[in-house]
Amino acid sequence: MNEYIEACLVDVLQACTEVESFFQDGQRNYFEFCNNTMLIRAVERNVEIMGEALNRIRKYDTSYTVPDAKAIIETRNRVIHGYDSVTPEFLWSLVIKHIPVLKNNIESILSSH
Repeated sequence: MNEYIEACLVDVLQACTEVESFFQDGQRNYFEFCNNTMLIRAVERNVEIMGEALNRIRKYDTSYTVPDAKAIIETRNRVIHGYDSVTPEFLWSLVIKHIPVLKNNIESILSSH
């Protein structure tokens, strides 16, 4: 695997791991999340990093594929450019459903190389 691509994948993995660390011991409480602006912004920032890193990979090597990369990049763009349409509910769905899947995919890619 190319060093640049690997570095970007590591950035995605670190961002996923950081989001996961915000909810230590698996304690995920939707209402606490919705009322914690700092936590919401931290999740948004990590989503930006995930999408940007995957976008850099796509620009660097158009043949290299990561599952759901397009959707993750589009989510990053929504967070940055459509910030007024990003709700806590939307971010919560990322935390609960999508970021764990992304993390597993990236771990698999990195471990297979």
